[in-house]
Formats: sequence, structure tokens, C-alpha cells
Amino acid sequence: MQQFAVLQLTGCAGCEVSLLNAEEWLEQYELVYMPLVISANSIPDVDILLVSGGVRTDEDLVRLRRAAPKAKKVVAVGTCAISGGVANLGSRDEVHDLFLAEEGRRHLPRLLPECRSIAEVVPIQQTLPGCPPTPELFVRLLFPPKDLHMAKTVCQECDRKKQKTMRPRHLEGLLRGTVLPEICLINQGYLCIGTSTRGGCNAPCTRAGQPCVGCRGPSEAFIHKGPESWLNTIEKVFSKMTDVPSNEIKAALRSPQLSLFLFQLSHDPSTGGHPGQEVEVL
Repeated sequence: MQQFAVLQLTGCAGCEVSLLNAEEWLEQYELVYMPLVISANSIPDVDILLVSGGVRTDEDLVRLRRAAPKAKKVVAVGTCAISGGVANLGSRDEVHDLFLAEEGRRHLPRLLPECRSIAEVVPIQQTLPGCPPTPELFVRLLFPPKDLHMAKTVCQECDRKKQKTMRPRHLEGLLRGTVLPEICLINQGYLCIGTSTRGGCNAPCTRAGQPCVGCRGPSEAFIHKGPESWLNTIEKVFSKMTDVPSNEIKAALRSPQLSLFLFQLSHDPSTGGHPGQEVEVL
């Protein structure tokens, strides 16, 4: 029976909960370390180390460097571990200043200057995107099918059809209007960014009528270029498919609705690991 461990850095434990919702691994894998559910002082030698959360504090940095050499395979799990995610919001100047302004805080880990992805600190062999990755994706990671072909973007996995004649003039709010079935959400005036978000989730949100907010991170075409390139491409998509004013699109993309993911990229957005190393993306 193979053994694996889960190292949680600065994050929310959503990835761990998603893993626990996948039961298929119970008979063939032994989970030997995950503080959320197992009392253990240290990580033993394991076949697979799943790392969630971003490298945001000095404690994260030390724990990751100690744990990685004990694993045959290291997997960066979730958007925070791969490209910054929610953990990277602490890198914003206003958040950073607020945190440091609290003179009375004690015994808290020291913040690093920037949130860092796992691949910037230790070599990794694979990434599992998502916020969190779905239980089905954890199963694919632990029991990889022989012929696995993941869609490049969420848009490619969505069954909704684009309409050339439907060109909304303004964006619809999430709670306004009726979502028409089978028709692209952008054509209906909804702020959906599935056209440039990494695929692999099977588009459950857009299929149900909920616009994509980019939780799986930018597709391969943008993750090495930074957030501005991602934003510019989204704006071009909306200008091509709608008549919504440019200033309205820009304001919406920078609204709290999307801030958790569109501004997620760590200081170095690379997911390629150390130079010369190939990293598999599930």
C-alpha cells in the first residue's frame, strides 16, 4: 500500500476537505500525515506529498523545505500552491500595511515579502489546479487513467453555444435576470471568464448558469505572463462578443467578485518548477 502525506501551508483547508470527499483511495493508499485529521508530529518518508496553500510565512518556507526531500513525488495542490490564489491577497500593499500596523500581535509567523508558489521553493513533479480541486480530480491524481486529455480552458468544456447576434450592451449582475439555457453566458451579459481559465473541472458552474470566476487559475497561455495579460485577453473577448463599454468591463474585472482569483498570481507566476524540470499539470 502506497503512503502519502498532506502538507498544508497558508490556505483555507478547502483542498483537504475535497480530498476527504473522495473515498476511492482508501483501500490502496494510506494517509500518514494531515494535521486536519491525523495527529502526527512529523512527516515520514512517503511516496507522494500533496502540498496545499501558498508559501506566505517563514514557517511555511521551513516546513516545505523539510518535507519535500521525504517524498518520491511532490504535487502542488490547488490554486494557492500553484500560483498564489487567495493567500496572495496578503501581498497587496493595503493588506500588508494593516497586518504590520498591529503593534500588539505576538507569536505569529513572520510574513515573507511576497507570497511564493511551491515550485519556487522545491522541485515539484505535478500540479493539481482548482480552488479546491474537485474530489474527482484527486482520484485522477492517485489513479491516473491511461488516456487523459484535459481541456485547455473551461470554455471548451462548457456546452453553452455562442451567438453572433446576441450582443448585450451592459453587464448583468449575478442576481438579476433569468439565465437562458444552452446559450453562452457572455452573450447574455454575464461576467464569465471561462475563455481563458484553465480547464479540467468539466465546467460545473457555467453549465448550471453560474459565470466562471477563474478559480482554477489562468490557462497555460497566460500563467507565465502575469495577470495583466490575462485581464487584457478577457477584455478583448468581451469587446468581440458584446457591446458593453470598455470602462464597464474594466471596472467589473477589478470588482470584489473576481478579486480572489484574477489577482492571484504570486510574485513569480511560474509553475514550471526548477530550471530544466518537467512538471505535469492535471
